[in-house]
Amino acid sequence: MKMNGSKFMAGLFVLLALLLFALPVALFAATAEVPVKGIVTMVDLGAKTCIPCKMMAPILVKLEKEYAGKAAVVFFDVREDPAPGKRFGIRAIPTQIFFDKAGKEVYRHEGFLGEEEIIYRFKDMGVK
Repeated sequence: MKMNGSKFMAGLFVLLALLLFALPVALFAATAEVPVKGIVTMVDLGAKTCIPCKMMAPILVKLEKEYAGKAAVVFFDVREDPAPGKRFGIRAIPTQIFFDKAGKEVYRHEGFLGEEEIIYRFKDMGVK
C-alpha cells in the first residue's frame, strides 16, 4: 500500500503523541494520588488500543502541557490495569471524570470528548 506524505505525517504525529502521552501521564498516574489534591483534575480512563482513545491522545498531550500547574490531566489504560476502572466505576471507555480542587467529582462523560469541551469544563471549574 502506497501512502502519501500527508497521511504518513498524520500517522506519525498520532504515533508520537501516543508515545509522548503514554510515558509522562502514565508515570504521573502511577505515582500520584488521583484526583490530585488542591488542583482541578481530569481523569481519562481508556486504552491505547481503543479508537476514540487514540483520537483523544494528542488532545490530552496538548492540554496537559497548556494547563500544567493549573489542572492535572491523568490517563489510565484500563486494559493494562483494570483496577482504576473498577475504582472509578466506569461502564465504557473512554470515560472522562472531572474533579474540583477539593477532589469532588463534578462531571463525568463517556465516549470521545473533544478539546473545546474539555477546555469548557476546565473554565467552568475556574481554571484559566
